[in-house]
Amino acid sequence: MIVPIKQIINKARQGRYAVGAFNTSNLEITLAIIRAAVKQKSPVIIQTSESAIDYSNLAIIFSIMTTVANTIGRAVPIAIHLDHGKNTKIVRECINIGYNSVHMDASDKDYATNIHLSKTMAKLAHQKKIWIQAELGSILGKEGMVKLETGEINMKDLLTDPYQAEDFVEKTQVDTLAVAVGTIHGHFRGIEKVDQVRLKKISQLVNIPIVLHGGSGLSPQTFKQAIKNGVSVINIDTNLRLAFKKALQNTVAKEGDIVDPRKTLNPATEAMQKEVEKMMRIFGSYNKA
Repeated sequence: MIVPIKQIINKARQGRYAVGAFNTSNLEITLAIIRAAVKQKSPVIIQTSESAIDYSNLAIIFSIMTTVANTIGRAVPIAIHLDHGKNTKIVRECINIGYNSVHMDASDKDYATNIHLSKTMAKLAHQKKIWIQAELGSILGKEGMVKLETGEINMKDLLTDPYQAEDFVEKTQVDTLAVAVGTIHGHFRGIEKVDQVRLKKISQLVNIPIVLHGGSGLSPQTFKQAIKNGVSVINIDTNLRLAFKKALQNTVAKEGDIVDPRKTLNPATEAMQKEVEKMMRIFGSYNKA
């Protein structure tokens, strides 16, 4: 059932495990995520990007998430979050409709502007007892603001500075912080990694939960070390897309005469559920509901 995100994340910090934040844009993905949480007896954060809202309509996707969470998922704690909210209009709409948490992502702006926008949205969210996430540093990939193809990127210039993070959190009063520590949005196994020393320093200086974005290509060992070094929330999206695509292709290849969408979508939904369950076990959130 839907609960305040504070309840979910604070328990994770105390228990030294991480909660998965999984992206959805339709009914099938939502079912996969929440069924996985029930099967694993795990808390979960279900989130939408701005593009998912544009695809499904805010009122519709919010209704799908809340309905599934409060029926199928009534036995486990679930929070709804806006992922990478760059448009302040959409951030405000998500606050007003009842999201538990919103991400004001102004990481592509200069430092002063990032502080201003994050602080402004934090005040608005806190008036409704909603948590806000901000982002500091540049996380590469599809949702990032720089292209991997340029070949002119110095990764160290894009990573979150621990002391700047301390200053940023103090000035903005945000509730969670997404940091750039070497991960990449998308799936680039073997390329992305985590600067664990930097991550540990950030968590020592910043007394709020740390969020890891762009982790779909990381190894279980890297995830577990990141959790030890202070990560409380891990965003996962691409892994589910890959599981969906593979299962759908297999179904169509084997049974190309199927015309019932449910019979093609069910195996893909089950594949995504298994992927979510796998990540929950890696993150240590199973049996923590």
